[in-house]
Amino acid sequence: MANLPPPLRKAVLTVHVVSAGAWIGIDVLVAVLAALALGDGPDAVRGLALRALAAFVVPPMLTAALVCLATGVLLGLATRWGLVRYWWVAVKLVTTLVLCTLIVVLLRPGMADVGAAGTAVEAGQVPAADVSFLAYPPAVSLTALAVATVLSVYKPWGRVRPGRAAPAGTARGKSRAVPVPARR
Repeated sequence: MANLPPPLRKAVLTVHVVSAGAWIGIDVLVAVLAALALGDGPDAVRGLALRALAAFVVPPMLTAALVCLATGVLLGLATRWGLVRYWWVAVKLVTTLVLCTLIVVLLRPGMADVGAAGTAVEAGQVPAADVSFLAYPPAVSLTALAVATVLSVYKPWGRVRPGRAAPAGTARGKSRAVPVPARR
């Protein structure tokens, strides 16, 4: 794929950063709601937190994650970083794919039980389902997203296949003019 024109690249990068920030924010909200739900607070607060998690968390989290994934893939394909040219990009790609999969495979299916547990707690009953697993998703996701953010800033580890020449027109592939002394 050809390089994106700078204005379009900046727009895609902006959407990528904003979607990642939204994803982190949603995970912080999940952590707060999970702490309220699993804490020793009043049943009304615990139940409401569980019902809020069940009703409102997965769609915006999955949307932010998929937008982050799509814009990341687009940036990888259309910039010098590539999808698997540099280790830091490859690790971010795998991390994002794993987190998106976890949302769909582990988090989403349990939300009906979380909502039912919230209703039971509000009614003063013992929930049928164990919702203690709610402590893990924000811990795992926030840690992984923090690592991905650090990778984006520091860009460690270099190329996946060292020794290959950088594509022409990139920072490493540009020729540098060396001044030649004039003959007298």
